[in-house]
Amino acid sequence: MKRSLVSLSALALAASTLTTVTFTVAATTPAYGDHCDPAEQGQNQQNQQNQRGQQDQPAQDQNQQGQQDQQGQQGQNQDQAPPAQDAPAQDQPAQDAPAQDQAPQDQPAQDQQSQDQPADAPAAGGSLIQASPTEPAAPDESADQQQAPAQENADNGNARRRPTQAPSQSPTDAPPADTPTDAPDNPPAETPAPGETPAPSETPAPGDDEEAECADLGPFPEDFIDIRQVQRNVQEIRPRRSGSAGIFTSRCGTNRNGHRNSDNFIVAPGVTNGAHHIHDYVGNLSTDGFSTDQSLAAAGTTCALNDRSTYFWPVLRDRTTDANVDDPDGNVGTIMQARQVSLQFRGNAVSRVSPMPRFIRMITGDAKAATNGGANALAKWTCTGFTNRITTKYPLCPRGSQLVRILDFPSCWDGQNNDSANHRTHVLFPDANGACPSGTKAIPQLRMTLTYATPRTASFALDSFPEQRHNPVTDHADFANLMPDRLMRLAVDCINRNRRC
Repeated sequence: MKRSLVSLSALALAASTLTTVTFTVAATTPAYGDHCDPAEQGQNQQNQQNQRGQQDQPAQDQNQQGQQDQQGQQGQNQDQAPPAQDAPAQDQPAQDAPAQDQAPQDQPAQDQQSQDQPADAPAAGGSLIQASPTEPAAPDESADQQQAPAQENADNGNARRRPTQAPSQSPTDAPPADTPTDAPDNPPAETPAPGETPAPSETPAPGDDEEAECADLGPFPEDFIDIRQVQRNVQEIRPRRSGSAGIFTSRCGTNRNGHRNSDNFIVAPGVTNGAHHIHDYVGNLSTDGFSTDQSLAAAGTTCALNDRSTYFWPVLRDRTTDANVDDPDGNVGTIMQARQVSLQFRGNAVSRVSPMPRFIRMITGDAKAATNGGANALAKWTCTGFTNRITTKYPLCPRGSQLVRILDFPSCWDGQNNDSANHRTHVLFPDANGACPSGTKAIPQLRMTLTYATPRTASFALDSFPEQRHNPVTDHADFANLMPDRLMRLAVDCINRNRRC
């Protein structure tokens, strides 16, 4: 009789253990693919609470079911045991006592079941940092600590590299004097007691790697807005009778020849990768970090009428693909080529315009506006069909509409300099009424309008400096005028005569 009961108890214990092991294997699913896609981040942010609750519920339900099955099996064992003991009990009453003592042998199965029950898993994901156009917040330190195991153990070839400009450790953060300098950064975990199953409390939940990596890259869900939620806010200045309302367009294509690099000869001359982000170029075919007035004047161009000017801006990337994943500056995704590039030279609302000097250099916007503040920021985003509303966020365009970037350059020249130390003070913007500041004169105003077919979800971003985290307010562009003098006079005449050329 003892052997029969022991066998039944062993079967119950084995069934319970098998149930626990099966759940443990199912819980260790691989992390999701890391696209650093803000659309996925937004969805993860909305579902984060539900994911936390669902992580532990299957284990609890399964363990409770296992306990109920075990109790039912014990009850069945007890119901079956007395008939086997009834016949001998008439001849050997003394054997009833051992049958009662046998019941406690099943109790270790319940204790073992409680030991095998896993502890609560850590909450999935970390907090998304908030990015502001004026002062982006630092990453959530507690979230980074939660993600440490996933980051240290990441071995996926598609994993993102974090920006290289990480804050260095402060001298005040040195380890205490009584801490040995050769102590391991990660001390070994405590060895569990024999027969004890360690709880998988340090197992990162699916998606933790993605949240941790993307938190350092940006952009964030709050950097996007449905264009239909933006109020009409565009007010054009009506030119006076003394003003000029014509438009001259230089036709230079859309960079189908793939002229791109991460240089900027205006802001960082003589430096390779001076911009830390890729620029699209149209016009002059030779532009790079080592360009000079002489080298540009001798080069070819993609523009009509021998306009050898150089026009360039940071590329826009589709973030739904794992492309350029090894970029040390965090500019990941597939470069999207503009569907249309419009380069218009416009007039002044108050006065006629004068020719701009050859070799004049200009910049518009601020590539570091997310950390510098908005003083020089001039990002203008909209969608086709909605150009009466402008936003500084990435617009999400409805079906049939395309994203539009508008980049307006300053147009009030000091009359002397082709450049300045900050590349801004030699040419200024008109005031709110369209008039140029005292001591300057109006020249044709360049407006770049770039049109893209982007995803309708928050799945695209500008290239940027790493610390700017692809904030849309950092949109900017550069220009150097190399029009022949005859072509510039033609453009000025067209503008002052209120024509479209």
